[in-house]
Amino acid sequence: MKKIGIIGAGSIGLLFASHLSKAFSVTVFTRTREQANEITKNGGIILIENKQQLLIPVHALQVDEWVDNEDLTVVAVKQYQLDIVIEKINKINNCKKNLLFLQNGMGHLKQLSFVNANNIFVGSVEHGASKDNTITVRHNGGGAINLAVYRGDREYLSQIATKFPSEFPVTIQENYFEMLVNKLIVNAVINPLSAILKVKNGELISNPFYFMTLESFFGEISCVLNLKNPQVYLQKIITVCENTADNRSSMLKDIEMGRKTEVEAILGFLIEEAEKQEKNTPLITTFNNLVKGKEAEKGEEC
Repeated sequence: MKKIGIIGAGSIGLLFASHLSKAFSVTVFTRTREQANEITKNGGIILIENKQQLLIPVHALQVDEWVDNEDLTVVAVKQYQLDIVIEKINKINNCKKNLLFLQNGMGHLKQLSFVNANNIFVGSVEHGASKDNTITVRHNGGGAINLAVYRGDREYLSQIATKFPSEFPVTIQENYFEMLVNKLIVNAVINPLSAILKVKNGELISNPFYFMTLESFFGEISCVLNLKNPQVYLQKIITVCENTADNRSSMLKDIEMGRKTEVEAILGFLIEEAEKQEKNTPLITTFNNLVKGKEAEKGEEC
């Protein structure tokens, strides 16, 4: 049985661990030793899905114990936590280093060029998940998982992907940049708006005034990304809001919990792109500043 390592035990890391353990030998590498001990003591991860609560056996170690013995390592930390992980990765000298990065936004792309690895893959995840506690993950809704090669062997990625459980399938995309742009657009609109307005996703389209703001915000993002068929992308945003109407976005949860958000990887990336094109982005800049202001309000650094 092939081995999968997962660095990061947040909602996405635990969700991947719980589902991939059906087809792989999975080890979760946590930031704290306390969380690793809790998972080990519990006998694994608790997955809440379809009104069922399941105990999923997985191994757990603190991230300092990762030595790249796995066939694939999934890096599921927040974008702003990547520097420390990449430093750890680059200190290990071997010929494996098959890495899959799962971060929101696109700010992490410039960091990947500094990663010393054999194969580097990137992914976008549209599943809804939330972490109830250090050992429990709640699967709030199914969605697509798209993977692509950033650098390396596409055939190796395909071989791993075919072994994913049938209820947790992945699609291999040809162009990693286009794949991440598609996810970025959804994140860039829904996350900041819901975080600042403090509303569930569905209210962004059910409230006509919020929806007008959403359309204006999207229009500015569309201009920065030079989208050829903006109406198609806008409809996807609407569909996501409909399908996740009762969900609170990850950025809203981060703000409520006083945690640092991934706004820099999402809106920060768009602001940089706009500056390269000498385009004004008053709405993007405003929402970027508002989210950072909320972080500062909770004691985070801007």
